[in-house]
Amino acid sequence: MEKQQFKTIDDYIATFPPEIQLRLETIRRLIHEAAPGAVEKISYQMPTFFQQGNLIHFAAFKNHIGLYPAPSGIETFENKLAKYKHAKGSLQFPHNKPLPLDLIREITEFRVSEKQAEKKK
Repeated sequence: MEKQQFKTIDDYIATFPPEIQLRLETIRRLIHEAAPGAVEKISYQMPTFFQQGNLIHFAAFKNHIGLYPAPSGIETFENKLAKYKHAKGSLQFPHNKPLPLDLIREITEFRVSEKQAEKKK
């Protein structure tokens, strides 16, 4: 079976059940608010926001939504991530728990400021 190729974030989100679509759309809206200059695209077959490079990715899986804010986005918020499964550049938000919207916003805003600082160098 050939792996599905997505052209837009809408295409990606449409492949999930309604309750997961709602969670994905919530993250999408929040990232738009926190990074108004970012552009949507598909990268690595995941919804991605791009602003002077990849800013943040997110994706749905069977039991969680993954957020990929680059290693710096994890390291900077390490003290707030104890209750979430995470690795060097990824976070997992279980479907059976509320999304940590304030944390996602804070991480996104950090990544925007980080990208702006990189641009000034």
